[in-house]
Amino acid sequence: MKLTPDVLNSHLQKPLLPIYLVSGDEPLQLMECTDAIRSAAKQQGYGTRDIFEADNEFDWNSLYASSHSLSLFAEKKLIDLRIPSGKPGTAGKKAICEYADNPPMDTVMLISTGKLDKKASSTAWYKAIDKMGGTLAVWPLEHQQLKFWIQQRLKAKELSASQEAISLIADRVEGNMLAAAQEINKLLLLYGVGDISDRQVLEAVSDSSRYSVFILAEAALEGNVVRGLKVLEGLRGEGVEPILILWALNREIRSLSEVASQVASGQPISSALKKANVWGARQAFFRKAINRLDDTLLNNLLSHCGELELAVKGRKETPVWEGLASLTMSLSGQPMPLKEI
Repeated sequence: MKLTPDVLNSHLQKPLLPIYLVSGDEPLQLMECTDAIRSAAKQQGYGTRDIFEADNEFDWNSLYASSHSLSLFAEKKLIDLRIPSGKPGTAGKKAICEYADNPPMDTVMLISTGKLDKKASSTAWYKAIDKMGGTLAVWPLEHQQLKFWIQQRLKAKELSASQEAISLIADRVEGNMLAAAQEINKLLLLYGVGDISDRQVLEAVSDSSRYSVFILAEAALEGNVVRGLKVLEGLRGEGVEPILILWALNREIRSLSEVASQVASGQPISSALKKANVWGARQAFFRKAINRLDDTLLNNLLSHCGELELAVKGRKETPVWEGLASLTMSLSGQPMPLKEI
């Protein structure tokens, strides 16, 4: 059974399934979803809890022993299995399949892992969990989704703020949900329940941005030049190597050029995006960029990337960060021409 964070709480009002798998790379959602399952298990009488950390040295026989041992007081049991790598190995896969195929009475297994790759959903152990229990994947929210999440989080804390204030929080934390939750808790402690003014948010929210080269590329594709330059400056402040930033931008420009070429030849944009391996939320950003950028500018951007690569490698004495800013602005649709380097 596929679950989402939005439906998890209502699902947990019912009798629990024998096994759950919660995976993802968003720490706050991962923690809150697993905590919700543990809390529901406790409320439903699962009084015993065995915790296992499955690393390369883990003895999977101990998992079997735990699932088939009876408590002195015959309590229901929760087996809390943590696989940080998301790769249980041959012995682990076998143990999980055996448990899912024939789950013991009065026992629930909760498996939590880091982000699973695309192939994981087609493996036998994942399918066994999905068939007998529930699978739930969590991931960082996009900028607009994060703003809605912040609004809901404020409401849950009996706080309210303007859309401008909510946007400010989202901008300052740059996708970091844990940082956003901490800032909301800080607002509650500072000002109590009720309306929070824009000025109060501005004074209280710290700049805890989690910058990444992928956020920069997303902002540029979306056409948000202000956000793009802010993230670029943040990357520079954190000491990120220029070659990594150039790699991310060049990757998106090449994909854009490939999609634009396919569309120009008469292929539907949806097919062109799939052929270029552009999936999920990135498709919306690519559609915006394709409508904004023509073939001539894309070719100029590719040439600019080549020149910047020479500069990054020290083969041209040019200001690298200024060149990256120029590239970011041009990819964002900034009307200023690319700077010569």
